Amino acid sequence: MPFVLALIALLLVALVIWELVLCEGAHLGPRVVIPLYDLTAQRYDSIKHFDWEWESRFLGEPLRAISGELLDPLILDVGAGTGRTARALAGGLGISGQVICLEPSRRMLALGRRSAPYPWVCWLRGLAVPLPFAADTFDTVVMLELLEFTPSASESLAELQRVLRPGSWLLISNRVGRHGRWIRGRMRSPQAFSRLLGELGWQDVETYAWQVEYDLVWARKPWRDEARAGGS
Repeated sequence: MPFVLALIALLLVALVIWELVLCEGAHLGPRVVIPLYDLTAQRYDSIKHFDWEWESRFLGEPLRAISGELLDPLILDVGAGTGRTARALAGGLGISGQVICLEPSRRMLALGRRSAPYPWVCWLRGLAVPLPFAADTFDTVVMLELLEFTPSASESLAELQRVLRPGSWLLISNRVGRHGRWIRGRMRSPQAFSRLLGELGWQDVETYAWQVEYDLVWARKPWRDEARAGGS
């Protein structure tokens, strides 16, 4: 009996480590994931080892190129963390419009406000589902390293599409690295992720290698006439 109890205890410890450390609470929902990010907020940037020249090149430049075609563009960064997207944009002196940084963790949000104190950035606290914005609001939506932590990828992608203006672009990451395989049921191959986006109505899907653990994926919300044609 002591051996059985010890084995059960060991399995429970292993399960806790697997879910809270390796999976970062992904299967337990926002009520667990958000407090975990509150706990690690002060160390987040050092854990990620951000290279801001790299971030400006691979995040900032493409976003500025798209935004540069618009007058006063409105960009939404969902799960903004400590202001990664805003700081990447700032590497090129920012943009002419506004970036709304949405972050559910209080401590990450506080750090983001200090790290990205730009006049064209507005910080709000909120979840990815539901997004606290009206339909057809944003010219570009960004969501990085977050989708695998949301309860439903399809629901999250539908919300991102809802708040985008027709014809506008989504920039999202897809987790592909070997460490992400521990997050059972949340990983998709590049091909499977592209198919999912297509099934949900996204168009012009393009995938680019970005980091060891993530690809970057661009997808466009169709214009209303394109959506009607696709449904006919």
